Amino acid sequence: MIKVGIIGATGYAGQELVRLIEQHPKAETVTLTSQSYAGESYDKVYSGYAHKSYVCEEEDIEKMADECDVIFLALPHGVASKKVNNDILNKVKIIDLGADFRLQDIEVYEKWYTTHYSKDILPEAVYGLCEINRDKIKGKRIVGNPGCYTTCSILSLYPLVKEKMIDLSSIIIDAKSGATGAGRGLSLPNHYCELNESVKAYKIASHRHTPEIEEQLSYAAGEKVVLSFTPHLIPMDRGILATCYALLNNNYSYADIRRAYEKYYDNEYFIRLTREGVFPETKWVKGSNFVDIGFTIDERTGRVIVIGAIDNLFKGAAGQAVQNMNILFGLEEKTGLDYIPIFPA
Repeated sequence: MIKVGIIGATGYAGQELVRLIEQHPKAETVTLTSQSYAGESYDKVYSGYAHKSYVCEEEDIEKMADECDVIFLALPHGVASKKVNNDILNKVKIIDLGADFRLQDIEVYEKWYTTHYSKDILPEAVYGLCEINRDKIKGKRIVGNPGCYTTCSILSLYPLVKEKMIDLSSIIIDAKSGATGAGRGLSLPNHYCELNESVKAYKIASHRHTPEIEEQLSYAAGEKVVLSFTPHLIPMDRGILATCYALLNNNYSYADIRRAYEKYYDNEYFIRLTREGVFPETKWVKGSNFVDIGFTIDERTGRVIVIGAIDNLFKGAAGQAVQNMNILFGLEEKTGLDYIPIFPA
């Protein structure tokens, strides 16, 4: 059994990790830590675990490195890079659900986030978008688990960028997320009365997932990609829908574009291409690790419109982290993740 430690186990993504590891046939939880609830039983935070005897512990990453095979870090940005060093990595594998090991360009990271404290380690970190980077993930000591918006946006556009079917300067991503994407901490914009019966754009032209999407699509294109990304907050618990627009480079048919997606995703279990004329909805991926992708051609404008849907806590966070763990330890990739979406919910 893979021995697992989770630092930051009482956030939404951390709780989802606990749930997935609890049901994973090849892994077991050794340590759960929480800064806010140290010493408390886990079911006092999440009553759904009343049948379990988990206790939130004070964090001691050195001790955890001796006891665990892998540690998941479910922490705010800027924290993980202070904790991870070569001594830790010589003992245990790290999967960071935060932003600290996603971006390879340190100047870009520090422009959009904060000071990075593990610059010596960053070059060996691999971006854990499994369907694209699984061969790079194998054998690594540290994985930067992708963000939720980025997972949905990159996978939605990757085949078109890779095959040079779209004008890279024309990409616009309009994405919408449920409230859990903002985390579990208290904040006025996420109060019920502020969020309910409303939809709003936020961090317009300044969201921190923008450089992550640009960096990964630039690798795919073999040239620099600059795009427009606008996130929206909608009054639901979980889910992301990304609507992506781009000008086509040629008079492609639906079948041409479909072949491009099938070339890259036909053997990807967790990526589902919808039928022509059918477009993804968040309710069809809720509680699962699936990514649903559909598209159409707007012949009037010469644009392709691609729509992707994921569960932000599952494929956008904890599910993908477990998928990365499976790759790191040589397991069948869908082990412990093969859940049919929950409906209705």
